[in-house]
Amino acid sequence: MSPDPLRDPRGFLASLVRSMPDHPKPGILFRDITTVLRDPRGFRLTIDLLVQRYLGAGVTQVVGIEARGFVFGAALAHQLGAGFVPVRKPGKLPGPRFGVDYALEYGTDRLEMHEGALSKADRVVIADDLIATGGTALAAIELVRVSGAAIVEVCFLVDLPELGGAKRVEATGVKTFSLIDFEGH
Repeated sequence: MSPDPLRDPRGFLASLVRSMPDHPKPGILFRDITTVLRDPRGFRLTIDLLVQRYLGAGVTQVVGIEARGFVFGAALAHQLGAGFVPVRKPGKLPGPRFGVDYALEYGTDRLEMHEGALSKADRVVIADDLIATGGTALAAIELVRVSGAAIVEVCFLVDLPELGGAKRVEATGVKTFSLIDFEGH
């Protein structure tokens, strides 16, 4: 029996996350959040909890990290009455854009944002589904900082604390918030 969403909202959300052993390679325990999105109560609860956290914080824009950060970020922006700015992989955004390269366990990748998408007057929440080692979040932070906007916080549905990503982000002076923590990776 899963936890009651009203009495234990975080326990309820954690019960919805599917754990997939040995994906995408042996030894990895993948945390699949699509099962939260598929559950109407789980998805609504996720967004409601995030909205409660940022209501009254003066958020003007929500930056969503490709791809699942778009789902959480767009819904959060809508509920806050804020704009939504996508941060995407190379070549996906039309028009003038700028980017940041970042390190992965197996190489490098890049994130890009439209030029002029944010201004110094903006107060931003960055949203993604999960933080592991923090590389993607750190790249998004750098993009927002280049724009001159203020970062309120970076939020996630899931944190994998053993991988240290949230600590790496917080070492840059940016606060993080996660609804669920899972031990392991």
